[in-house]
Amino acid sequence: MLQPLDSSSATSTPAERRRRLLLLGGLWLSIVVALIALRSVVMPFAGAALIAYLVQPLVARITRVKVAGRPVPRWVAILLIYAGFFVGVYLFFVALVPQLYREMARVSRDAVAFANTLTPEHVQELAQRAETWLSTRGIPVALSNRALEGADAAAQNGQFSLAVDLEQLLGDAAKRASSLVQENLGDIVNVSRRIVAGVAAGVFMLFFVLMVGAFFSIDAQAIRRYFGTLVPPEYAHDARQLVERIDRSLSGVVRGQVTICIVNGGLTFLGLMLFGVKFAFLLATIATLFSLIPIFGTILSSVPIVLIALADGFQKALAILAWIIGIHAVEAYFLNPKIMGQAAHLHPVIVAFSLIAGERLYGLVGALFAVPVAAILVACFDYARLKAQPRPVEAAAPETAR
Repeated sequence: MLQPLDSSSATSTPAERRRRLLLLGGLWLSIVVALIALRSVVMPFAGAALIAYLVQPLVARITRVKVAGRPVPRWVAILLIYAGFFVGVYLFFVALVPQLYREMARVSRDAVAFANTLTPEHVQELAQRAETWLSTRGIPVALSNRALEGADAAAQNGQFSLAVDLEQLLGDAAKRASSLVQENLGDIVNVSRRIVAGVAAGVFMLFFVLMVGAFFSIDAQAIRRYFGTLVPPEYAHDARQLVERIDRSLSGVVRGQVTICIVNGGLTFLGLMLFGVKFAFLLATIATLFSLIPIFGTILSSVPIVLIALADGFQKALAILAWIIGIHAVEAYFLNPKIMGQAAHLHPVIVAFSLIAGERLYGLVGALFAVPVAAILVACFDYARLKAQPRPVEAAAPETAR
């Protein structure tokens, strides 16, 4: 049986305690109803709270440093962290944009050079090579002009023969592409405008989330004390234990997952450089960001890596695929137990269910928040389950005697 923690709760009558519980329950219910009613605007604030939670250990470490005998204020610590973040973003774009420009310029030059080489003679040469390659594998197909004439003669004699005019096929494809570009030029302009507007809205939302996250981090103690007043004093001990359990689980899922993402991105970049895969920095960045979504993010980020490596040869694609599998084996059997710990362990079925539910409700953003929310709900469920278990006699005897 829970014991009151102060004299006021100990001397209150059952009617007063019931009235207080009803009032506080009504307040909590009003908060839940407000969050559900305004769920379309909850996500930015949830992101800000997540950022504040992520930087909390770093803020605490910086504020313990003393300058001129005084500890560093929290707002200064947050400004230093944000400054480091923006410096990292700047260095990221400085390293990424020139590489993208060089690769896009190279692809454009290669495409123009390839288009210029598509003379009728070169097309016939390619067709003959394709015929030879297919015929050696038991697929008789007529692609060159000479083979097409033979196919026509065979068809006149009543024999079946598969024939494709490659030169005409390429010419028709070029004409269709040209007409498609001309017809949809206005749509391309509109799409470009929407992309620019979306980027501007995304930048604004990023600064808004960072600003709200700074407010959450600065006033973390006051926010904690305020929500503490919404818990009845006789349940304060249980509330503290529940918050500690949630913090252990959430810190493993959120902070541990971010740490694993950074390690994943570093090892992926190392493998891409070792095997000479193009767009190494960009692909490693994509792998790092997609690793924030467990299971599915890993699969999605591996697809472009293998496809780009496949353009350079099957052996390179197989080697980089084996490297990626090795990275995730190290994560599963070494990093996850060491960094996240058992307190944050979620069954893969729960992870998959929460990801699908989050994506269905809120899209990609919902998938990002799905696992942290699942960790909170599982921690609350487990705590309630353990509290519902019968206590040992030796633990209950002192309370009975009391």
